[in-house]
Amino acid sequence: MLMASLQNSSVSLVVAVLMMLGITNVWAAGSFTLHNACTYTVWPGTLSGNGGALLGEGGFALPPGESVQLQAPAGWSGRFWARTGCNFDASGNGKCVTGDCGGLKCAGGGAPPVSLAEFTIAKGSADKDFYDVSLVDGYNVDLGIQPSGGSGDCKYAGCVSDLNANCPQVLQVTDSGSVVACKSACAQFNTPEYCCSGDHNTPETCSPNEYSKIFKTACPSAYSYAYDDATSTFTCAGSDYMITFCPSS
Repeated sequence: MLMASLQNSSVSLVVAVLMMLGITNVWAAGSFTLHNACTYTVWPGTLSGNGGALLGEGGFALPPGESVQLQAPAGWSGRFWARTGCNFDASGNGKCVTGDCGGLKCAGGGAPPVSLAEFTIAKGSADKDFYDVSLVDGYNVDLGIQPSGGSGDCKYAGCVSDLNANCPQVLQVTDSGSVVACKSACAQFNTPEYCCSGDHNTPETCSPNEYSKIFKTACPSAYSYAYDDATSTFTCAGSDYMITFCPSS
């Protein structure tokens, strides 16, 4: 939490100094608040795209009921996800049952299946942010994105259903006898029709399948497969974002 507070303070200080110098057309991108509504600790992972700023040093522990705020620079893009069942030593070495990225501080993405919160933040005040919750890489915990203070459509995006409880047996990932994640059909079968690859790499040739339809029925505003853009990508301008793990709790 101290790290997040320092990040926010640093951004605010830069903006204040620029304004003192008479530079008033400063675009301050929105902040992310990661909140754990689960009844257990999760270890959020963060990944930045295009060599952008690494938020939250790549990953950290988030106990039940607690929140961490992270500030993104303008033009930032990346993703957040929850890791579960993690065990790390004092040096941050260890692994997680779901969403593992090789250590406490992620240098890459989380291992599927994992629920993702994805963002592309606007470069300026005249532009829009793009965001979505994606189950294209499968599902491990329910996840929601709530924008606040912005303008435009700014709709809630997410998956508030426990897909682990309704995951088809062929897609189940278990640990100690319990279902802890639900694979995507692509991860399980690795065929063009399920992965939207090869001769199925266009919206016209890759349609929803029997498994993605289960995901979509449970979570109508989340991506269920690669070409699920129309009902799963959202926009907002000048917003802050609350990312909640286990929002149904």
